Amino acid sequence: MLSSKNLLLRSRSKKSKQSRSTFSKRPNSITKKPKHESENQDTTLAPPPQSSAEAEEHEQAEFEGEDGKFSLKISAQSHSHGVQPLGNLYFSSSSTNSRNTGLGNLKILTDELVLEILAFLSGTQLGVLSTVSKSLYVFCNQEPLWRSLVLETCKNGFLYNGSWKNTFVSDYKCSFKIVSSGIRVRDFYSDYLFQSWLCANLEMKPEWLERDNIVRKRGISVEEFVSSFEEPNKPVLLEGCLEKWPAMEKWDREYLVEVCGDDQFSVGPVQMKLEDYFRYSDQAREERPLYLFDPKFAEKVPQLGMDYEVPDYFSEDLFSVLGRERPDYRWIIIGPAGSGSSFHIDPNSTSAWNAVVRGSKKWVLFPPDVVPPGVYPSPDGAEVACPVSIIEWFMNFYNATKSWKKRPIECVCKAGEVIFVPNGWWHLVINLEDSVAITQNFVSRRNLLNVLDFLKRPNASSLVSGTRDRVNLHDKFENGISTALPGTIDELIVKAEEKKQQPKKLSFWESVTDSKAGAFKFSF
Repeated sequence: MLSSKNLLLRSRSKKSKQSRSTFSKRPNSITKKPKHESENQDTTLAPPPQSSAEAEEHEQAEFEGEDGKFSLKISAQSHSHGVQPLGNLYFSSSSTNSRNTGLGNLKILTDELVLEILAFLSGTQLGVLSTVSKSLYVFCNQEPLWRSLVLETCKNGFLYNGSWKNTFVSDYKCSFKIVSSGIRVRDFYSDYLFQSWLCANLEMKPEWLERDNIVRKRGISVEEFVSSFEEPNKPVLLEGCLEKWPAMEKWDREYLVEVCGDDQFSVGPVQMKLEDYFRYSDQAREERPLYLFDPKFAEKVPQLGMDYEVPDYFSEDLFSVLGRERPDYRWIIIGPAGSGSSFHIDPNSTSAWNAVVRGSKKWVLFPPDVVPPGVYPSPDGAEVACPVSIIEWFMNFYNATKSWKKRPIECVCKAGEVIFVPNGWWHLVINLEDSVAITQNFVSRRNLLNVLDFLKRPNASSLVSGTRDRVNLHDKFENGISTALPGTIDELIVKAEEKKQQPKKLSFWESVTDSKAGAFKFSF
């Protein structure tokens, strides 16, 4: 069993464009209880299976933080180089942190800065530098460094071999027999390096999954959907919409691999065959697993496009007036447990629907006027700062929302269910198991004016996404609507002005919050 108390972990950060995931600070504490170091291990390609004793140890392993206990996954292996959280130094019989002694004068640098410097090195240079000291051995073997090297050099895909370092070496010289020394460094303490491992190996706490306060509907009419959810811009989970989809019966792994063949799909910055991606996702044990997220899947494999149809609720698709010049709007999404999307708002002020074909997803949504805790958008909305990983957000920020008057809308969306995400809503999604989904962004009459306003913002060139012609998209779209649906824009402007003159209705949160019960009371 691991044991100790109040071990402070430092923050890490990530920044990105609003259309993707974001930047972070790691406050809050997580604790590790000391345990005996395991014996050195030799590995070839993928790490060896754990012994029953190791498995039992990790099954029982718990960490304590300000938000209670956290449990490790049964499959979690101990940190490959023996890195421990900094707080454990206070419980050690030695007062030495080998992290500092092995860095020499570089010890004054933060761990994050050391890794940023090392990221400028090639694979060969990292290998040579790792022989200088035990501390540099640990730093130079950090998986994110090797992951970046693989993704930079293998744009046409890769064959994952148990770790990113092994993958890089085998791609460089496939005849090499890859053997990891498995060196474990004693008395190496680092919050930054330890927490990356911790986030990759934590189980989702049951209390993170139990809140389900979204409205669920089955068999409602299109008119009811529009009046109750799309017009007031409220999320809803729709059941029974996918029963006629061939994908629900056909889309198992074997079918997808067979029908996709050698076609390549977007996986982060690289293109991969689906079979190779599944090889990666089966082995990956990292904080932020790569996500297959491809906007051209139906063009690449037309059969996939024929295996589903847009639910009637979302049939109005006004961006279609642009034909081939329309922004990206539909994606196939495939990922292992732990993969997903950090908090973001969908691009171009569109609304979206997400249909789960296999697996299940945890959703957390905040309305446009409520910025999620730990998320910091730039004034112009072009960039967002948020936790490095989704698990980190749950660890450090989720419990804070329990005391908020405006609590998030949450649910677990399972296979066969569809969630409607209104325009402007912040949302986070994490796969709870291996999952396959289809998502589409769309523009209807209900959000057309919002989209047109968004596309003509002064900084549209930095905000608009999914198209090469960001500057002229507004004019092209407005002209396309005027030609295909003459008078529609003027009619919507008149209705919007009339609506402003009407008495103000209860806000979304005023209509759902039951302050006495401390829960939600949906009144629509």
